[in-house]
Amino acid sequence: MAVAKTTTMILRRRTRAPRRYSEDEDGLGCDDVYCERCGSGDFGSKLLLCDKCDKGYHLFCLRPILVSVPKGSWFCPSCTNIKQPQLFPLVQTKIVDFFRIRRSSESMENQSNIKKRKRACSLAVSKRKRKLLAYNPTEDPQRRLEQMASLATALKASGTEYSDGLTYRPGMALRSANCAALEKGGMQILPKEDIETLNLCKKMMEKGECPPLMVVFDPVEGFTVQADRYIKDLTIITEYVGDVDYLKNRENDDGDSMMTLLHASNPSKSLVICPDKRSNIARFVNGINNFSPDGRKKQNVKCVRYNVNGECRVLLIANRDIRKGES
Repeated sequence: MAVAKTTTMILRRRTRAPRRYSEDEDGLGCDDVYCERCGSGDFGSKLLLCDKCDKGYHLFCLRPILVSVPKGSWFCPSCTNIKQPQLFPLVQTKIVDFFRIRRSSESMENQSNIKKRKRACSLAVSKRKRKLLAYNPTEDPQRRLEQMASLATALKASGTEYSDGLTYRPGMALRSANCAALEKGGMQILPKEDIETLNLCKKMMEKGECPPLMVVFDPVEGFTVQADRYIKDLTIITEYVGDVDYLKNRENDDGDSMMTLLHASNPSKSLVICPDKRSNIARFVNGINNFSPDGRKKQNVKCVRYNVNGECRVLLIANRDIRKGES
């Protein structure tokens, strides 16, 4: 994706996964381990073996992905008895309270005005210069309740509090530490027009007009996200949010979804987003950091880090058109 340089998931303490050997009567021959998800034996340092069935899984192919090799025993989804999560009540008042939806009589700026805004330049505009788009929420209020209930179910099941912004907690990084000017090599500045689009997305979410996404549960893959309507290329899906902490404080953390926020020239000032306690739907979007060639071909969303008014922010942006029902 050409709009900005992408983030990378923090991967630490990688140790090459052992190979699974099958010996014949002469004690000769061996079979390499392959990932049960993508079928590739590449990235051996990221292949994790199940302690029960001995099958291999890439850390980034798991759902949700793992950021590091777990301590102690680890069992693959097939060997783990995963129970169906308790569904969040499809009751408007409960959903309003859970997401802290604001009721406002003020009319929201019509997002079609952004979509229909005429360009001053030629139609032959490179993708790099195209503007970001606000997501288009589902028109049916009942369907939006179902979408939000699916997210609430996933958050409750994972013990995560809903948040739609970066949070700064006592004992972690201060907000003043989030300084985009510290980024090694510099960080792309989000243009004013795109900041307005981002703010529009935030306002829509505050009013309960959520992104057209459904969180679904699979006993093997866990929680995943599917598009509930057609999403255009370069649409802002959501912001990657959670508690902000220094990378140095998380070196031994087995969190499954940490994301780089600031890659500082001084490593002691580098920051990560930790969505294990507070987060939004971004936590359940899988495959955004799949490094395999096949994964890159299927990738439809990328994390992009921007300088937004002097602070680092991470946005999930569609890098191609996404069909309804597509993961």
